[in-house]
Amino acid sequence: MSKMNNEFFDALELIAREKGISIDYLIEKITNAITIAVKKDFGGVEAVNVVLDPLTRQYKVSIIKDVVREVEDPVNQITLEEAQRYSKRAMIGEPVEIKLETKQFGRIAAQTAKHVIRQGIREAEREQMMNQMGGKVGEVVTATVNKIDPANGNAFVQMDKNEVLLFKNEQLPTDDLQPGDKIKVYVVDVTSSEKRCSLKISRTHKDLVKRLFEMEVPEIFDGTVQVKSISREAGSRTKIAVYSKDENVDPIGACIGPKGMRVSNIIEELGGEKIDVIQYSEDPAQFIAAALSPADVTEVILSDDGEKIAFVSVPDSQLSLAIGNKGQNAKLAARLTGYKIDISPDSAFTPVAPAKPQKEEEETVDSETDELMEEQQETTEEIQQGVEQELE
Repeated sequence: MSKMNNEFFDALELIAREKGISIDYLIEKITNAITIAVKKDFGGVEAVNVVLDPLTRQYKVSIIKDVVREVEDPVNQITLEEAQRYSKRAMIGEPVEIKLETKQFGRIAAQTAKHVIRQGIREAEREQMMNQMGGKVGEVVTATVNKIDPANGNAFVQMDKNEVLLFKNEQLPTDDLQPGDKIKVYVVDVTSSEKRCSLKISRTHKDLVKRLFEMEVPEIFDGTVQVKSISREAGSRTKIAVYSKDENVDPIGACIGPKGMRVSNIIEELGGEKIDVIQYSEDPAQFIAAALSPADVTEVILSDDGEKIAFVSVPDSQLSLAIGNKGQNAKLAARLTGYKIDISPDSAFTPVAPAKPQKEEEETVDSETDELMEEQQETTEEIQQGVEQELE
């Protein structure tokens, strides 16, 4: 019995170390599990006493029955004569403790206990994960890639003592993850259900970029420079608007760093993703003009009917640059500023914004800019449709 007790507690301590679970928590779960198993195996006995002491390594299970003159409920009652076989001090009207040998549990009870113990360990792991990761929601953590599922590209990554799934659609298009790679991920959310604890992590979330800047730029970390807004197409391009509360601190220079080292470190972590650091302004027109960088902007006119629409004029030679490949630059600028942006070349720009722009007017352009304006119109429609859903 002593050897078996030692083996039991050795196994318990090993589980606690490997899973990072409190042994007291395991003792509580296993005590409850054995109680349930014994009650079931002994026909629904009401009182069960389980003692598991990791210090003395004592293991005791007993059932409690009431001592009575006449037994009406043999599961929970016992005669005085029979009770005195277990305790010489047994008296009618008092409970008597009947110690059980492990073999008395029976096969079914043992299997039930094993199942519930396993379930208890899973619950402990879930609670452990919730305690470890719950406070990291909204933070960036370093994870190690364990393996890649070749069927779907999902990655299993190690975070502390937890293995977490990084879905393919939460990876960067430029990611080529291999076992052993160390990557930074953003903890989006932690949820718990009866069956499992679910941790959502991402490398495509825009707040990953924000947290990386906080880690790289001391002026952002201490609050001197503020990140006002971010728009991102993960793996391709990000625009980040920054503002300095100290007029002596250049927010763009602080983010870029000496010889561009700060922003370069972030770009490297993001697999070469381009990053435009934009000067935030309370003046929407100035902010919109800056957001369309690297294109030059001639003029910005805001809609006067209360809608957040901006009519932007750019040099004819800059139209493609302002719109960007597949409209990317214009869309990111729109999300960054919160404005729908209508871009026109200087040669076709109407200096006074109409109260409610008509499609036909937007589509009417000089013949020499037809090709560029066709691309611009498609982009404008994409912006107006997409930004309505994605404005910050």
